[in-house]
Amino acid sequence: MILWKRAVSLLALAALGGCAVGPDFKQPDAPTTSSITNQPLPARTTSADGGRGQAFIAQGAVPADWWTLFNSPVLNGLVRDALAANSDLAAARAALRVANANAAAERAAFFPGLSAGFDAERVHSSQTLSPVLSGPAQTFNLYTPQLAISYAPDLFGGTRRTVESAEAQAHAQEFTLRAAHLTLASNVALAAIQYASLSDQLAAQQEITSSAEELRTMMQDQLQRGAISKAALALQDVVVMQARAQLAALQKQRAQQIDLLAALTGRLPANFQPPRLSLADLSLPREAPVSLPADLVRQRPDVRIAEENLHAANAQVGVAIAAMLPNITLNTTSGSAATAIGQLFGAGTGFWSIGANVAQTVFDGGALLARERAARAGLDQAKAQYQSAVTTAFQNTADALEAVHYDADALAANAAAGVAAREALTRARHQQALGDTGMPAVLLAEQNDQQAEIALVQTRATRYADTVALFQALGGGWWNRPELP
Repeated sequence: MILWKRAVSLLALAALGGCAVGPDFKQPDAPTTSSITNQPLPARTTSADGGRGQAFIAQGAVPADWWTLFNSPVLNGLVRDALAANSDLAAARAALRVANANAAAERAAFFPGLSAGFDAERVHSSQTLSPVLSGPAQTFNLYTPQLAISYAPDLFGGTRRTVESAEAQAHAQEFTLRAAHLTLASNVALAAIQYASLSDQLAAQQEITSSAEELRTMMQDQLQRGAISKAALALQDVVVMQARAQLAALQKQRAQQIDLLAALTGRLPANFQPPRLSLADLSLPREAPVSLPADLVRQRPDVRIAEENLHAANAQVGVAIAAMLPNITLNTTSGSAATAIGQLFGAGTGFWSIGANVAQTVFDGGALLARERAARAGLDQAKAQYQSAVTTAFQNTADALEAVHYDADALAANAAAGVAAREALTRARHQQALGDTGMPAVLLAEQNDQQAEIALVQTRATRYADTVALFQALGGGWWNRPELP
Protein backbone atom coordinates (compact mmCIF):
# COMPACT_ATOMS: atom_id res chain seq x y z
CA MET A 1 0.00 0.00 0.00
CA ILE A 2 2.89 2.40 0.75
CA LEU A 3 4.32 1.65 -2.68
CA TRP A 4 0.92 2.34 -4.27
CA LYS A 5 0.52 5.66 -2.48
CA ARG A 6 3.96 6.80 -3.57
CA ALA A 7 3.30 5.79 -7.17
CA VAL A 8 0.00 7.64 -7.26
CA SER A 9 1.57 10.75 -5.71
CA LEU A 10 4.45 10.83 -8.18
CA LEU A 11 2.22 10.28 -11.20
CA ALA A 12 -0.29 12.86 -10.00
CA LEU A 13 2.46 15.44 -9.61
CA ALA A 14 3.78 14.58 -13.05
CA ALA A 15 0.31 14.92 -14.54
CA LEU A 16 -0.40 18.24 -12.87
CA GLY A 17 2.98 19.66 -13.76
CA GLY A 18 3.05 18.46 -17.37
CA CYS A 19 1.70 20.15 -20.45
CA ALA A 20 -1.58 19.04 -21.97
CA VAL A 21 -1.48 18.07 -25.63
CA GLY A 22 -3.39 20.17 -28.13
CA PRO A 23 -3.59 23.94 -28.61
CA ASP A 24 -4.06 26.20 -25.58
CA PHE A 25 -7.09 28.44 -25.84
CA LYS A 26 -6.50 32.13 -26.51
CA GLN A 27 -9.35 34.59 -26.15
CA PRO A 28 -10.13 36.17 -29.54
CA ASP A 29 -9.03 39.75 -30.00
CA ALA A 30 -11.73 42.41 -29.91
CA PRO A 31 -12.48 44.27 -33.16
CA THR A 32 -10.18 47.24 -33.70
CA THR A 33 -12.86 49.51 -35.14
CA SER A 34 -13.48 52.73 -33.23
CA SER A 35 -17.17 53.07 -34.05
CA ILE A 36 -20.22 50.83 -34.22
CA THR A 37 -22.21 52.77 -36.84
CA ASN A 38 -21.13 53.68 -40.36
CA GLN A 39 -21.91 57.37 -39.83
CA PRO A 40 -21.28 59.45 -36.69
CA LEU A 41 -24.26 59.79 -34.38
CA PRO A 42 -25.55 63.21 -33.34
CA ALA A 43 -25.27 64.30 -29.74
CA ARG A 44 -29.06 64.07 -29.39
CA THR A 45 -32.01 62.80 -31.35
CA THR A 46 -34.71 65.05 -32.73
CA SER A 47 -37.40 65.87 -30.19
CA ALA A 48 -41.09 65.52 -31.01
CA ASP A 49 -42.28 67.69 -28.14
CA GLY A 50 -39.86 70.60 -28.29
CA GLY A 51 -37.62 69.10 -25.57
CA ARG A 52 -33.97 68.19 -25.71
CA GLY A 53 -34.42 64.78 -27.29
CA GLN A 54 -32.70 61.53 -26.37
CA ALA A 55 -28.97 61.91 -25.72
CA PHE A 56 -26.40 59.40 -27.06
CA ILE A 57 -24.02 58.70 -24.18
CA ALA A 58 -20.66 57.08 -24.98
CA GLN A 59 -19.96 54.25 -22.51
CA GLY A 60 -23.33 55.00 -20.94
CA ALA A 61 -24.62 52.80 -18.15
CA VAL A 62 -26.88 49.88 -19.00
CA PRO A 63 -28.65 48.91 -15.76
CA ALA A 64 -29.55 45.27 -15.20
CA ASP A 65 -33.20 46.27 -14.69
CA TRP A 66 -33.23 48.63 -17.70
CA TRP A 67 -37.01 48.27 -18.22
CA THR A 68 -37.61 50.36 -15.10
CA LEU A 69 -36.30 53.38 -17.05
CA PHE A 70 -39.69 53.55 -18.82
CA ASN A 71 -41.25 54.53 -15.46
CA SER A 72 -44.24 52.19 -15.78
CA PRO A 73 -45.37 50.15 -12.76
CA VAL A 74 -47.49 48.03 -15.11
CA LEU A 75 -44.48 47.18 -17.29
CA ASN A 76 -42.36 46.47 -14.22
CA GLY A 77 -45.01 44.10 -12.91
CA LEU A 78 -45.28 42.22 -16.21
CA VAL A 79 -41.52 41.74 -16.44
CA ARG A 80 -41.38 40.65 -12.80
CA ASP A 81 -44.14 38.08 -13.34
CA ALA A 82 -42.46 36.76 -16.49
CA LEU A 83 -39.05 36.33 -14.84
CA ALA A 84 -40.70 34.43 -12.00
CA ALA A 85 -42.98 32.11 -13.98
CA ASN A 86 -41.80 31.75 -17.58
CA SER A 87 -41.16 28.10 -18.51
CA ASP A 88 -38.42 28.83 -21.06
CA LEU A 89 -36.39 30.62 -18.39
CA ALA A 90 -36.94 27.72 -15.98
CA ALA A 91 -35.71 25.32 -18.68
CA ALA A 92 -32.56 27.42 -19.15
CA ARG A 93 -31.89 27.27 -15.42
CA ALA A 94 -32.25 23.48 -15.46
CA ALA A 95 -29.95 23.23 -18.48
CA LEU A 96 -27.28 25.14 -16.55
CA ARG A 97 -27.58 22.70 -13.65
CA VAL A 98 -27.16 19.83 -16.12
CA ALA A 99 -24.03 21.40 -17.61
CA ASN A 100 -22.49 22.09 -14.19
CA ALA A 101 -23.19 18.53 -13.06
CA ASN A 102 -21.63 17.13 -16.25
CA ALA A 103 -18.50 19.24 -15.68
CA ALA A 104 -18.29 17.99 -12.09
CA ALA A 105 -18.58 14.42 -13.35
CA GLU A 106 -15.65 14.99 -15.72
CA ARG A 107 -13.53 16.50 -12.93
CA ALA A 108 -13.96 13.28 -10.94
CA ALA A 109 -11.53 11.62 -13.38
CA PHE A 110 -8.68 13.47 -11.64
CA PHE A 111 -9.14 11.27 -8.56
CA PRO A 112 -8.58 7.52 -8.05
CA GLY A 113 -11.59 5.24 -8.27
CA LEU A 114 -12.33 3.28 -5.11
CA SER A 115 -14.65 0.28 -5.04
CA ALA A 116 -15.49 -2.23 -2.31
CA GLY A 117 -17.00 -5.67 -2.69
CA PHE A 118 -17.95 -8.72 -0.68
CA ASP A 119 -18.28 -12.22 -2.18
CA ALA A 120 -19.86 -15.17 -0.38
CA GLU A 121 -19.95 -18.59 -2.08
CA ARG A 122 -20.28 -22.32 -1.42
CA VAL A 123 -17.40 -24.20 -3.11
CA HIS A 124 -16.82 -27.88 -3.91
CA SER A 125 -13.36 -28.60 -5.34
CA SER A 126 -12.44 -31.48 -7.64
CA GLN A 127 -10.80 -34.58 -6.08
CA THR A 128 -8.34 -34.76 -8.95
CA LEU A 129 -6.91 -31.38 -8.07
CA SER A 130 -4.79 -30.44 -5.11
CA PRO A 131 -6.85 -29.26 -2.14
CA VAL A 132 -7.80 -25.61 -2.46
CA LEU A 133 -7.58 -25.09 1.26
CA SER A 134 -4.71 -25.85 3.52
CA GLY A 135 -6.81 -28.75 4.91
CA PRO A 136 -8.36 -31.75 3.14
CA ALA A 137 -11.94 -30.36 2.98
CA GLN A 138 -13.38 -30.36 -0.54
CA THR A 139 -16.66 -28.55 0.28
CA PHE A 140 -16.45 -25.26 2.12
CA ASN A 141 -17.75 -21.70 2.38
CA LEU A 142 -15.59 -18.86 1.13
CA TYR A 143 -16.04 -15.22 2.18
CA THR A 144 -13.99 -12.55 0.41
CA PRO A 145 -14.27 -8.84 1.23
CA GLN A 146 -11.94 -6.69 -0.87
CA LEU A 147 -11.10 -3.10 -1.69
CA ALA A 148 -9.89 -2.07 -5.18
CA ILE A 149 -8.30 1.22 -6.22
CA SER A 150 -7.76 2.25 -9.84
CA TYR A 151 -6.11 5.40 -11.11
CA ALA A 152 -5.32 6.63 -14.62
CA PRO A 153 -2.62 9.34 -14.46
CA ASP A 154 -3.32 12.22 -16.81
CA LEU A 155 0.18 12.18 -18.26
CA PHE A 156 -0.75 13.75 -21.60
CA GLY A 157 -3.54 16.04 -20.47
CA GLY A 158 -6.45 14.22 -22.09
CA THR A 159 -8.48 14.41 -18.89
CA ARG A 160 -7.62 18.07 -18.40
CA ARG A 161 -8.76 18.86 -21.95
CA THR A 162 -11.98 16.92 -21.39
CA VAL A 163 -12.66 18.86 -18.20
CA GLU A 164 -11.71 22.12 -19.92
CA SER A 165 -14.25 21.40 -22.67
CA ALA A 166 -16.99 20.49 -20.19
CA GLU A 167 -16.38 23.63 -18.12
CA ALA A 168 -16.48 25.78 -21.27
CA GLN A 169 -19.81 24.18 -22.17
CA ALA A 170 -21.08 24.98 -18.66
CA HIS A 171 -19.98 28.60 -19.07
CA ALA A 172 -21.74 28.71 -22.45
CA GLN A 173 -24.90 27.48 -20.73
CA GLU A 174 -24.48 30.21 -18.10
CA PHE A 175 -24.52 32.83 -20.85
CA THR A 176 -27.42 31.02 -22.49
CA LEU A 177 -29.34 31.57 -19.27
CA ARG A 178 -28.38 35.25 -19.24
CA ALA A 179 -29.44 35.52 -22.89
CA ALA A 180 -32.78 33.86 -22.08
CA HIS A 181 -33.29 36.32 -19.21
CA LEU A 182 -32.52 39.29 -21.48
CA THR A 183 -34.66 37.98 -24.35
CA LEU A 184 -37.62 37.36 -22.06
CA ALA A 185 -37.46 40.82 -20.49
CA SER A 186 -37.13 42.39 -23.94
CA ASN A 187 -40.02 40.38 -25.37
CA VAL A 188 -42.26 41.36 -22.46
CA ALA A 189 -41.33 45.04 -22.85
CA LEU A 190 -41.94 44.94 -26.61
CA ALA A 191 -45.24 43.08 -26.16
CA ALA A 192 -46.40 45.58 -23.52
CA ILE A 193 -45.48 48.54 -25.77
CA GLN A 194 -47.32 46.99 -28.70
CA TYR A 195 -50.32 46.26 -26.46
CA ALA A 196 -50.40 49.88 -25.31
CA SER A 197 -50.04 51.07 -28.91
CA LEU A 198 -52.90 48.87 -30.12
CA SER A 199 -55.10 50.06 -27.25
CA ASP A 200 -54.47 53.68 -28.28
CA GLN A 201 -54.96 52.92 -31.97
CA LEU A 202 -58.18 51.08 -31.20
CA ALA A 203 -59.57 54.08 -29.34
CA ALA A 204 -58.71 56.37 -32.28
CA GLN A 205 -60.13 53.93 -34.83
CA GLN A 206 -63.38 53.68 -32.91
CA GLU A 207 -63.75 57.46 -33.22
CA ILE A 208 -62.95 57.29 -36.95
CA THR A 209 -65.55 54.60 -37.45
CA SER A 210 -68.14 56.57 -35.49
CA SER A 211 -67.40 59.69 -37.56
CA ALA A 212 -67.70 57.73 -40.81
CA GLU A 213 -71.02 56.23 -39.72
CA GLU A 214 -72.32 59.63 -38.64
CA LEU A 215 -71.32 61.14 -41.97
CA ARG A 216 -73.10 58.31 -43.82
CA THR A 217 -76.29 59.01 -41.85
CA MET A 218 -76.10 62.69 -42.82
CA MET A 219 -75.54 61.79 -46.47
CA GLN A 220 -78.61 59.52 -46.42
CA ASP A 221 -80.68 62.54 -45.37
CA GLN A 222 -79.11 64.60 -48.15
CA LEU A 223 -79.90 61.85 -50.68
CA GLN A 224 -83.55 61.87 -49.66
CA ARG A 225 -83.61 65.65 -50.21
CA GLY A 226 -81.93 65.21 -53.57
CA ALA A 227 -78.81 67.09 -52.48
CA ILE A 228 -76.36 64.27 -53.39
CA SER A 229 -76.30 61.30 -55.74
CA LYS A 230 -76.48 57.60 -54.88
CA ALA A 231 -72.90 57.24 -56.12
CA ALA A 232 -71.68 59.64 -53.41
CA LEU A 233 -73.50 57.63 -50.75
CA ALA A 234 -72.04 54.41 -52.15
CA LEU A 235 -68.54 55.83 -51.81
CA GLN A 236 -69.23 56.67 -48.19
CA ASP A 237 -70.50 53.13 -47.64
CA VAL A 238 -67.08 51.93 -48.77
CA VAL A 239 -65.42 54.28 -46.26
CA VAL A 240 -67.62 52.97 -43.44
CA MET A 241 -66.92 49.31 -44.31
CA GLN A 242 -63.19 49.98 -44.51
CA ALA A 243 -63.25 51.71 -41.12
CA ARG A 244 -65.12 48.76 -39.60
CA ALA A 245 -62.68 46.29 -41.16
CA GLN A 246 -59.72 48.22 -39.73
CA LEU A 247 -61.46 48.30 -36.34
CA ALA A 248 -61.90 44.51 -36.41
CA ALA A 249 -58.24 44.03 -37.43
CA LEU A 250 -57.06 46.13 -34.49
CA GLN A 251 -59.35 44.26 -32.13
CA LYS A 252 -57.87 40.96 -33.33
CA GLN A 253 -54.30 42.22 -32.96
CA ARG A 254 -54.97 43.52 -29.46
CA ALA A 255 -56.59 40.24 -28.41
CA GLN A 256 -53.61 38.26 -29.71
CA GLN A 257 -51.24 40.64 -27.96
CA ILE A 258 -53.04 39.90 -24.69
CA ASP A 259 -52.56 36.17 -25.38
CA LEU A 260 -48.84 36.80 -25.95
CA LEU A 261 -48.49 38.67 -22.65
CA ALA A 262 -50.28 35.79 -20.90
CA ALA A 263 -47.85 33.24 -22.36
CA LEU A 264 -44.77 35.33 -21.57
CA THR A 265 -45.85 35.68 -17.94
CA GLY A 266 -46.48 31.94 -17.62
CA ARG A 267 -50.29 32.05 -17.65
CA LEU A 268 -53.01 30.62 -19.84
CA PRO A 269 -55.01 33.22 -21.81
CA ALA A 270 -58.20 32.37 -19.90
CA ASN A 271 -56.44 33.04 -16.58
CA PHE A 272 -54.80 36.33 -17.57
CA GLN A 273 -56.32 39.68 -16.70
CA PRO A 274 -54.92 42.25 -19.15
CA PRO A 275 -53.78 45.47 -17.50
CA ARG A 276 -54.87 48.95 -18.51
CA LEU A 277 -51.90 50.39 -20.35
CA SER A 278 -51.48 53.34 -22.72
CA LEU A 279 -48.39 54.81 -24.32
CA ALA A 280 -49.06 57.85 -22.14
CA ASP A 281 -48.22 55.62 -19.14
CA LEU A 282 -44.66 55.13 -20.45
CA SER A 283 -41.73 57.54 -20.45
CA LEU A 284 -38.97 57.44 -23.04
CA PRO A 285 -35.54 57.08 -21.35
CA ARG A 286 -33.66 60.32 -21.90
CA GLU A 287 -30.30 58.64 -22.50
CA ALA A 288 -29.33 56.13 -25.22
CA PRO A 289 -26.09 54.42 -24.14
CA VAL A 290 -23.42 53.64 -26.75
CA SER A 291 -20.80 51.00 -25.88
CA LEU A 292 -17.26 50.93 -27.19
CA PRO A 293 -16.69 48.19 -29.81
CA ALA A 294 -14.16 46.44 -27.56
CA ASP A 295 -16.74 46.34 -24.74
CA LEU A 296 -19.59 45.14 -26.92
CA VAL A 297 -18.11 41.68 -27.53
CA ARG A 298 -17.77 41.18 -23.76
CA GLN A 299 -21.31 42.40 -23.04
CA ARG A 300 -23.29 40.40 -25.59
CA PRO A 301 -24.39 36.99 -24.20
CA ASP A 302 -24.60 35.49 -27.70
CA VAL A 303 -20.97 36.43 -28.42
CA ARG A 304 -19.88 35.01 -25.06
CA ILE A 305 -21.74 31.78 -25.88
CA ALA A 306 -19.90 31.56 -29.19
CA GLU A 307 -16.59 32.23 -27.40
CA GLU A 308 -17.18 29.44 -24.88
CA ASN A 309 -18.19 27.08 -27.70
CA LEU A 310 -14.93 28.00 -29.40
CA HIS A 311 -13.08 27.23 -26.14
CA ALA A 312 -14.79 23.84 -25.89
CA ALA A 313 -13.97 22.98 -29.52
CA ASN A 314 -10.34 24.01 -28.95
CA ALA A 315 -10.10 21.64 -25.97
CA GLN A 316 -11.63 18.79 -27.99
CA VAL A 317 -8.61 18.86 -30.31
CA GLY A 318 -6.43 18.03 -27.30
CA VAL A 319 -8.83 15.26 -26.28
CA ALA A 320 -8.56 13.71 -29.75
CA ILE A 321 -4.73 13.91 -29.73
CA ALA A 322 -4.49 12.39 -26.24
CA ALA A 323 -6.65 9.45 -27.35
CA MET A 324 -3.86 8.52 -29.81
CA LEU A 325 -1.23 8.28 -27.06
CA PRO A 326 -0.58 5.42 -24.58
CA ASN A 327 -3.06 4.99 -21.75
CA ILE A 328 -1.62 4.07 -18.34
CA THR A 329 -3.71 2.65 -15.51
CA LEU A 330 -2.53 1.77 -11.99
CA ASN A 331 -4.47 -0.81 -9.97
CA THR A 332 -4.26 -2.22 -6.49
CA THR A 333 -6.49 -4.69 -4.67
CA SER A 334 -6.45 -5.64 -1.00
CA GLY A 335 -8.76 -7.87 1.03
CA SER A 336 -9.25 -10.97 3.13
CA ALA A 337 -10.47 -14.50 2.33
CA ALA A 338 -11.68 -17.03 4.91
CA THR A 339 -14.03 -20.01 5.22
CA ALA A 340 -15.84 -18.44 8.18
CA ILE A 341 -16.94 -14.86 8.68
CA GLY A 342 -15.38 -14.80 12.12
CA GLN A 343 -11.98 -15.58 10.66
CA LEU A 344 -11.98 -12.63 8.26
CA PHE A 345 -9.09 -10.20 8.63
CA GLY A 346 -7.35 -12.69 10.89
CA ALA A 347 -3.71 -13.68 10.59
CA GLY A 348 -2.93 -15.31 7.27
CA THR A 349 -6.24 -14.40 5.56
CA GLY A 350 -5.08 -11.21 3.85
CA PHE A 351 -4.15 -10.81 0.21
CA TRP A 352 -3.15 -7.91 -2.02
CA SER A 353 -1.99 -7.10 -5.49
CA ILE A 354 -0.56 -4.06 -7.23
CA GLY A 355 0.00 -3.56 -10.92
CA ALA A 356 0.07 -1.25 -13.88
CA ASN A 357 -1.37 -1.47 -17.35
CA VAL A 358 -0.19 0.33 -20.47
CA ALA A 359 -2.38 0.24 -23.58
CA GLN A 360 -1.65 1.69 -26.99
CA THR A 361 -3.87 1.44 -30.04
CA VAL A 362 -1.87 -0.16 -32.85
CA PHE A 363 -4.48 -0.30 -35.61
CA ASP A 364 -8.05 1.02 -35.66
CA GLY A 365 -8.68 1.58 -39.34
CA GLY A 366 -7.83 5.28 -39.00
CA ALA A 367 -10.63 6.01 -36.51
CA LEU A 368 -8.48 8.02 -34.07
CA LEU A 369 -6.90 10.04 -36.87
CA ALA A 370 -10.34 10.75 -38.31
CA ARG A 371 -11.56 11.90 -34.89
CA GLU A 372 -8.62 14.31 -34.63
CA ARG A 373 -9.41 15.70 -38.06
CA ALA A 374 -13.06 16.03 -37.06
CA ALA A 375 -12.04 17.91 -33.90
CA ARG A 376 -9.89 20.32 -35.91
CA ALA A 377 -12.71 20.85 -38.39
CA GLY A 378 -15.04 21.48 -35.45
CA LEU A 379 -12.58 24.11 -34.21
CA ASP A 380 -12.62 25.82 -37.62
CA GLN A 381 -16.42 25.74 -37.52
CA ALA A 382 -16.49 27.27 -34.03
CA LYS A 383 -14.11 30.04 -35.16
CA ALA A 384 -16.39 30.91 -38.07
CA GLN A 385 -19.46 30.82 -35.82
CA TYR A 386 -17.75 33.14 -33.34
CA GLN A 387 -16.90 35.61 -36.10
CA SER A 388 -20.49 35.41 -37.33
CA ALA A 389 -21.76 36.14 -33.82
CA VAL A 390 -19.49 39.21 -33.57
CA THR A 391 -20.63 40.48 -36.97
CA THR A 392 -24.28 39.97 -36.05
CA ALA A 393 -23.76 41.72 -32.72
CA PHE A 394 -22.34 44.81 -34.40
CA GLN A 395 -25.08 44.76 -37.02
CA ASN A 396 -27.83 44.50 -34.36
CA THR A 397 -26.32 47.32 -32.32
CA ALA A 398 -25.78 49.57 -35.33
CA ASP A 399 -29.37 48.89 -36.45
CA ALA A 400 -30.68 49.81 -33.01
CA LEU A 401 -28.65 53.03 -32.80
CA GLU A 402 -29.70 54.11 -36.29
CA ALA A 403 -33.34 53.28 -35.53
CA VAL A 404 -33.20 55.47 -32.42
CA HIS A 405 -31.72 58.26 -34.54
CA TYR A 406 -33.95 58.17 -37.62
CA ASP A 407 -37.21 57.08 -36.01
CA ALA A 408 -36.92 60.13 -33.78
CA ASP A 409 -37.05 62.20 -36.98
CA ALA A 410 -40.11 60.24 -38.14
CA LEU A 411 -41.81 60.81 -34.79
CA ALA A 412 -41.14 64.55 -35.00
CA ALA A 413 -42.61 64.64 -38.52
CA ASN A 414 -45.72 62.74 -37.49
CA ALA A 415 -46.12 64.97 -34.45
CA ALA A 416 -46.03 68.00 -36.78
CA ALA A 417 -48.58 66.31 -39.07
CA GLY A 418 -50.79 65.73 -36.05
CA VAL A 419 -50.60 69.40 -35.13
CA ALA A 420 -51.53 70.38 -38.70
CA ALA A 421 -54.48 67.96 -38.71
CA ARG A 422 -55.71 69.34 -35.40
CA GLU A 423 -55.44 72.91 -36.72
CA ALA A 424 -57.41 71.90 -39.83
CA LEU A 425 -60.13 70.41 -37.63
CA THR A 426 -60.28 73.55 -35.50
CA ARG A 427 -60.58 75.69 -38.66
CA ALA A 428 -63.35 73.46 -40.07
CA ARG A 429 -65.33 73.70 -36.85
CA HIS A 430 -64.90 77.47 -36.82
CA GLN A 431 -66.11 77.73 -40.41
CA GLN A 432 -69.10 75.55 -39.59
CA ALA A 433 -69.99 77.86 -36.70
CA LEU A 434 -69.87 80.78 -39.13
CA GLY A 435 -72.01 78.89 -41.64
CA ASP A 436 -69.26 78.79 -44.30
CA THR A 437 -69.12 74.97 -44.42
CA GLY A 438 -71.28 71.99 -43.58
CA MET A 439 -71.00 69.12 -41.14
CA PRO A 440 -69.53 66.68 -43.71
CA ALA A 441 -66.41 68.83 -44.00
CA VAL A 442 -66.06 68.82 -40.20
CA LEU A 443 -66.44 65.04 -40.04
CA LEU A 444 -63.81 64.56 -42.74
CA ALA A 445 -61.45 66.82 -40.80
CA GLU A 446 -62.12 64.75 -37.69
CA GLN A 447 -61.27 61.55 -39.60
CA ASN A 448 -58.01 63.08 -40.82
CA ASP A 449 -57.20 64.16 -37.28
CA GLN A 450 -57.79 60.64 -35.92
CA GLN A 451 -55.75 59.05 -38.70
CA ALA A 452 -52.89 61.42 -37.90
CA GLU A 453 -53.28 60.40 -34.25
CA ILE A 454 -53.01 56.73 -35.20
CA ALA A 455 -49.84 57.40 -37.19
CA LEU A 456 -48.40 59.30 -34.23
CA VAL A 457 -49.25 56.44 -31.87
CA GLN A 458 -47.51 53.96 -34.15
CA THR A 459 -44.33 56.02 -34.48
CA ARG A 460 -44.25 56.72 -30.74
CA ALA A 461 -44.53 52.98 -30.05
CA THR A 462 -41.70 52.42 -32.53
CA ARG A 463 -39.51 54.85 -30.59
CA TYR A 464 -40.12 52.97 -27.35
CA ALA A 465 -39.42 49.68 -29.12
CA ASP A 466 -36.19 51.12 -30.57
CA THR A 467 -34.92 51.87 -27.08
CA VAL A 468 -35.79 48.36 -25.90
CA ALA A 469 -33.92 46.94 -28.90
CA LEU A 470 -30.90 49.11 -28.06
CA PHE A 471 -30.74 47.91 -24.46
CA GLN A 472 -31.04 44.34 -25.72
CA ALA A 473 -28.36 44.86 -28.40
CA LEU A 474 -25.96 46.22 -25.76
CA GLY A 475 -26.34 43.08 -23.65
CA GLY A 476 -28.96 44.23 -21.16
CA GLY A 477 -26.53 45.13 -18.35
CA TRP A 478 -26.22 41.56 -17.00
CA TRP A 479 -22.72 42.38 -15.74
CA ASN A 480 -24.35 44.75 -13.23
CA ARG A 481 -26.13 41.71 -11.76
CA PRO A 482 -23.32 39.31 -10.77
CA GLU A 483 -25.69 36.61 -9.56
CA LEU A 484 -27.33 34.39 -12.13
CA PRO A 485 -31.01 35.08 -12.83
